[in-house]
Amino acid sequence: MASAAAAGAPPGPAAPRGRRSVTGTRKTVAVLFLLPALVLLGALVVYPIGYSLIRSFYNASGDGFAGVDNYRMLFTDDGIRTALKNNVVWVVFAPMVSTALGLIFAVLTERVRWGTAFKLVVFMPMAISMLAAGIIFRLVYDQDPHRGVANAVWVGVHDTFAQSSAFPKAHPGRESPLVAQNGGFVTRATVHVGQTVTLPLVGVAPEQMPGSAKQAVAARPEPGKITGTTWQDFTRGKGVGRLGVPDPSELGYAGMRIEAVKDGKVVDATKAADDGTFTLPASADGAQLRLPAGNFREPYNGVEWLGPSLVTPAVIGAYVWMWAGFAMVLIAAGLAGVPRELLEAARVDGATEWQVFRKVTVPLLAPVLAVVTVTLMINVLKVFDLVYIIAPGSSQAAANVLALELYRKGFAEGQPGVASAIAVLLLVLVVPVVLFNIRRLRREVRR
Repeated sequence: MASAAAAGAPPGPAAPRGRRSVTGTRKTVAVLFLLPALVLLGALVVYPIGYSLIRSFYNASGDGFAGVDNYRMLFTDDGIRTALKNNVVWVVFAPMVSTALGLIFAVLTERVRWGTAFKLVVFMPMAISMLAAGIIFRLVYDQDPHRGVANAVWVGVHDTFAQSSAFPKAHPGRESPLVAQNGGFVTRATVHVGQTVTLPLVGVAPEQMPGSAKQAVAARPEPGKITGTTWQDFTRGKGVGRLGVPDPSELGYAGMRIEAVKDGKVVDATKAADDGTFTLPASADGAQLRLPAGNFREPYNGVEWLGPSLVTPAVIGAYVWMWAGFAMVLIAAGLAGVPRELLEAARVDGATEWQVFRKVTVPLLAPVLAVVTVTLMINVLKVFDLVYIIAPGSSQAAANVLALELYRKGFAEGQPGVASAIAVLLLVLVVPVVLFNIRRLRREVRR
């Protein structure tokens, strides 16, 4: 019986050994599959972060312990402080504007037949590298209106309402009856009825004179009126022409505005004919003649987009151009999942389109908007290419950001310890945003 019992007894210890063997095999297989990823993660993420953290406590040569001196520079170095301020501007405005534009584009293109084509055009900048986008916008923001699109549009709009003068460089010559006053010129003496007045100027090249300008003519006196001539009193060539008298080769200042001024008030005004002659009525008797500053307004050359005061908003504009399409695509995908019954129910209840958008669409899209905003916030903390390429050398210090300052300290100024400290600071700034995103994702999973 003992032998029978022994023969019939199940092999108790064998089953657990088999289960452990299978479990161990699965773990081994899992480790083998994860090993390449773990190696890459350690080599490309963990090691650089650890090395940067250690290096941030050493001096420039790396052979001396610097303590917290490198971190102290983060708050005392002017370049780093400017970069930190600019990063705050970037984090606040760039994601907000990009997300807002993406939301507007996604909602407005939902109901139009050509919405897909529009979305494709808006998304196309994402296919362009930061380098190429920087070069494009360096040209867009060029100061010369003939090259820079931004200034070409701006100058066109400005000149529509305030055209520049054809005589920006004109000024009195030798023995002139005119003196400077408030950007323009005024006669030294008063004028009287029946008198002819000469208002000669120099400083405008013949080829730059208005196309309507004709040969200057000496005005003839007229009873009860004041007549005169304003012209370019300069003939090229030594000893050619008479001073203060219109010569056959000299042109009149066509369209020049002349004002009669008494006690600081304009009593009458006129414009010179194509030959430079002008006539004023008897009401101008006893007045001084003034050529107002508007005659000499310099041509408007637009806005200095890449100057120290506007360079950061200009670069942010280039960033928004690139990333608004990214925001639009993600928001459009979220909008496609919004139940149409809720929107129609709100409309049936009498809600306007604005109310539907503000109180129904936006709250339903809140998770997607959070994803887009957080993603862009992380992205702008690392922005480097656009600032480095678009901002000229004279304005790069004003446009500085932490990633650019890291590059400058590490490679241009030979301070790898400070550069490592900046890298650690960037990591510290990114971590809260990442943790917020992780918590939000976990909440979404629980739902």
